[in-house]
Amino acid sequence: MTQSAHAATLSDPTSRRVLLASLVGSTIEWFDYFLYGTVAGLVFNKLFFPTEDPAVGLLLSYASFALAFFIRPFGGVLFSHIGDRIGRKQTLVLTLTLMGLATVGMGLLPTYESIGIWAPVLLITLRLIQGLGIGGEWGGALLLAVEHAPRERRGLFGSVPQMGVALGMLLGTVALSLMTLLPDEQFLSWGWRVPFLFSAVLIAFGLWIRRGIDETPSFRAAQQSGELAAVPLVETLRTHWREVLIAVGAKVVETAPFYIFSTFVVSYATTQLGFDRTGTLLAVTVGTVVTTLLIPVMGALSDRVGRKPLYIGGAAAMALFAFPYFWLLQQGSLPLLILATVIGLGVIWAPITAVLGTMFSEIFRSNVRYTGITLGYQIGAALAGGTAPLVATALLNAYDNSYVPVALYIILAALISLAAVVPVRERQGEHLDPLPGGRVG
Repeated sequence: MTQSAHAATLSDPTSRRVLLASLVGSTIEWFDYFLYGTVAGLVFNKLFFPTEDPAVGLLLSYASFALAFFIRPFGGVLFSHIGDRIGRKQTLVLTLTLMGLATVGMGLLPTYESIGIWAPVLLITLRLIQGLGIGGEWGGALLLAVEHAPRERRGLFGSVPQMGVALGMLLGTVALSLMTLLPDEQFLSWGWRVPFLFSAVLIAFGLWIRRGIDETPSFRAAQQSGELAAVPLVETLRTHWREVLIAVGAKVVETAPFYIFSTFVVSYATTQLGFDRTGTLLAVTVGTVVTTLLIPVMGALSDRVGRKPLYIGGAAAMALFAFPYFWLLQQGSLPLLILATVIGLGVIWAPITAVLGTMFSEIFRSNVRYTGITLGYQIGAALAGGTAPLVATALLNAYDNSYVPVALYIILAALISLAAVVPVRERQGEHLDPLPGGRVG
């Protein structure tokens, strides 16, 4: 049977369940993850990393945010090994459970005032567990969709789990926005904990929806043909190291500006530009709604024009928008803050992230695909994503609160990614895996 026969249309119940399972799991994982990023700039710097200098407390809080990004590749190696050896489906259950438990644990942690140094130690430990979980989740959620997709709809299918990133952030932002309506004392006392504890409900739903999902056709074919790699990491680095480097570089423009627009801006706008928390979170929320709607549109468009043209267009637009973005923020107007966020996070970022996962999947063979896409994605995220708020904050402090170095940082991220994708061959319309006889479609 061809791959298309397994999931020919979106009207097929199996296809709908696969996409829902991919989307829901990814959404929940990122909901948990982004809660930390936003609360880091509003709460953790005060309750878990208190110092005499607020800037130092903020830097420490963002450093704890960045730490998990460096553990993500290790989680990626661990869970992608399971995914390439045992299957995509079982791996997704493990990652979802691990991260959910860590997030609920954060909501129950006592603060520095209660238990002293153990508060940040335990918080960082749970943050590292989160990093392990997310390190393996993305690759599994993506391949669940892409490897079930018909070749003529692969861009659309691959964009659906990418919506989980935006939806997860949207859920986290909305939840925190509601909590910030509380008086400051109540928000710092217990309000910030509610979204963390609520994730327990989401985890239960996510595990339920993933029941009954079949293993992907690509993995089954590799399993039946005896092509499974004995040690996927070794095989990936031996045969696909160039593709890993391409994926690392391509990830840079997708992740660094994203965390500037969604995480760094929360503290920057409130502490440097005089915006209130609610207004800033509203801007991020609106931008996230726009990008959530545009991601599947861009994914479907890539099935017509290709992944590479859309990616290159988005990366180039990101570089061009870096300085206008900060100029709009500097005007001190909430409508302009919303406009800047909608353009950067909502419009320009959408085509980049929509095609990223599908493009990654198309450059790796099925027996190392989970490992390959995960390594590229998570190493890129570690180098450019988790560090973005930290680097941006450090640049502001080093250059007298000037946004110019931060804008240049965004431009550099775009240039790195544009260079990385030069050797990528467009595979839109081809079969994902070789057909009998070694043909690729």
